[in-house]
Amino acid sequence: MNLVRFMNNRVPSNKRYQPTDYEHAANCATHALWVIPSLLGSSVLHFLSEDQWERVSAWLYGAGLTSLFLISTLFHTVTWKKSHLRSVEHCFHMCDRMVIYFFIAASYAPWLNLRELGPWTCHMRWLVWVMASVGTTYVFFFHERYKLMELICYTVMGVFPALVILSMDMASPALRPSDVLYSDSSRKPFTTTALTAGESPSQPLI
Repeated sequence: MNLVRFMNNRVPSNKRYQPTDYEHAANCATHALWVIPSLLGSSVLHFLSEDQWERVSAWLYGAGLTSLFLISTLFHTVTWKKSHLRSVEHCFHMCDRMVIYFFIAASYAPWLNLRELGPWTCHMRWLVWVMASVGTTYVFFFHERYKLMELICYTVMGVFPALVILSMDMASPALRPSDVLYSDSSRKPFTTTALTAGESPSQPLI
């Protein structure tokens, strides 16, 4: 089967890949499909929240997820149908890259805010947003110039916040390995209280 019409050849590392119309159509359809579910899901999380930290985490995660799909849809739509508007296309392309950093930070928000993960957590809660801001600044000044560096930045952003597990006390009942890997729906949710400097969210109710 000839796939040439569905996907263009690879380009040099210092050049931008130009998707085919088929790729743009597929990107627009698959990304736009999840905008409404993201909004609905974040709304449900917000209404089910029991305290301030849960509401903040739900808002951050929902905003990050919705923005990711929405901006990507707009970028591919503009590139596909309004490619002659180069400045607009370039702006949306940069936003499409920038929002990935903030989505990664937002996806860590519930985990870092609602789990007792050790003494590093209180620092990682704000450091992850600093990293997202640095990544955004990098995209603004060096967009599409050093693709390997972009890959490294995304990888570091995705992995580094997870290192807080190294500061966990695995002997604590609240820090079972299963709590790190997944969240069991049969367990009662963690509750949080108003935090003072250096404090961590409270233990789960058993």
